[in-house]
Amino acid sequence: MNPDLLLTPAQFCEKFNACHDGKDFAIKYDTMREVWEACASPSWLLWICSVAKIPLEAKMCRLFACWCARNTPIADGRKTWELLTDERSKNAVLVAERFANGEVTGQELAAARAAARAAAWVATWDAAGDAADAALAAARDVAADAALAAARAAWDAAGAAQAKELRRNLPNPFPVTAHD
Repeated sequence: MNPDLLLTPAQFCEKFNACHDGKDFAIKYDTMREVWEACASPSWLLWICSVAKIPLEAKMCRLFACWCARNTPIADGRKTWELLTDERSKNAVLVAERFANGEVTGQELAAARAAARAAAWVATWDAAGDAADAALAAARDVAADAALAAARAAWDAAGAAQAKELRRNLPNPFPVTAHD
């Protein structure tokens, strides 16, 4: 067994030089198993896997990324899939899922990726103008702080949904201990 999986949260954070926020979160728990179950940050879960050398299957990672593109909640109740208005972007997600399942070639995946990047380039230029207009309006609006708080809440909800899905596909790698 990987000895890093037996470390306490404090030991784990110290050994792997966890960020301040991550350490503050983790040390509230008695075991890394509890940290894993409570963590609402997919990036922290993936960081834990990386530093503890917990193997991640390429198929699982690709399907998780596709799930995120389809199902991450946004503040207005929609899912990220609804934001993909260009069919080239949606097709790239569909092709990536099919690639993960061995149903299309790497060349087909590369072609779908190139088409999605072209769509994103066009959308970026359109969105940049819209964002600049919105930023100017928000700067004059006294409700800007409320908008930022709402955006942070939406970001947290999205991360929690992604972390839950990641844990569904990647069972807790930390052993059950006598404390559990």
